[in-house]
Amino acid sequence: MAEKSYTVAILGATGAVGTRLITQLEHSTIPVKQVKLLASSRSAGKQLSFNGRPVTVEEATPASFQGVDLVLASAGGAVSKALLPAAVAAGAVCVDNTSYWRMNDHVPLVVPEVNAAALAEHHGIIANPNCSTIQMVVALAPIRQQYGLKQVIVSTYQAASGAGQSALNELYAEAKQAVNGEEMTANILPVKGAAHHYPLAFNLLPQIDVFHDDGYTHEEWKMIHETKKILVGDKNSPDPKVTATCVRVPVPISHGESVYIETEQQPSPADLRATLTAAPGVVVQDDPAKQLYPQSLTATGKRDTFVGRIRADAENPGSYNLWIVSDNLLKGAAWNTVQIAEELVKQNLVHVAAGDAALFSDQD
Repeated sequence: MAEKSYTVAILGATGAVGTRLITQLEHSTIPVKQVKLLASSRSAGKQLSFNGRPVTVEEATPASFQGVDLVLASAGGAVSKALLPAAVAAGAVCVDNTSYWRMNDHVPLVVPEVNAAALAEHHGIIANPNCSTIQMVVALAPIRQQYGLKQVIVSTYQAASGAGQSALNELYAEAKQAVNGEEMTANILPVKGAAHHYPLAFNLLPQIDVFHDDGYTHEEWKMIHETKKILVGDKNSPDPKVTATCVRVPVPISHGESVYIETEQQPSPADLRATLTAAPGVVVQDDPAKQLYPQSLTATGKRDTFVGRIRADAENPGSYNLWIVSDNLLKGAAWNTVQIAEELVKQNLVHVAAGDAALFSDQD
């Protein structure tokens, strides 16, 4: 019997994540019969390539998904809200890289190294988690499985590219302005539409996304509730306890995270290193004597999650510090999305059931 092959649509194909989706799909295990590259009307007609062959970008409309088996989407939440229900109605399974569907009870939130089994419950849409959440749970899941996990306190150091290509371009422009002795101009960060915008170059911004009434930003809210949904299947679970402070830093690509955890058991740092070394998707870089630890520069362009600075809190037995770094555009976005699609193919889950599309109609 001939191997089944799939028609794959990439929604948002011309963006920073979309172009990486193309590359990751080229190097995936998915047998691709045909690729459709979809974007806004502004990009329609542009020529890109897949496996060395030219592909013309088409305008994304509800009719674009006829005959499509898999949709890999990274075109913004409003686009995913508008178009993915139509894709499911056409029979396509969608992996969405935006935040729009993540907290929907009908949508699995998946990091393949952690909870690939959740894919069996999909109804046509699977959500890719927040980039910062992904790299953290890749490292925490094996620790939780082996030693239990009571509490997580994370401070993030998030790269400019996490806010999109325009924010990255603005960082470069600001750096040139500062070096040339000019006043830096900021129009994007910390969040579009805010009353105030601040330069990121030579600066730190302790705001990512909008503030909630409790003082947390929406990025921090996402890390808290997404971590719970992925690890225990309940976004509001009281266990484990999770809190976050998210900071934008003047780094182009690859987020860093300082993560403080409390476990149920009391493993040694050596035990944690051994557990993480054996964990899928994790590379341990932890040798202080040789100044070996994860860095954004060396993580960029790689699919792995890098963990180092693993040490015990001498004053609180059962508590530990970790330093976690990963490419937010690859493992945090494009690679995790394609990796989910690989799992769907592997588990023979590239199909939707009658009535699935109705679950996503009339979304607020």
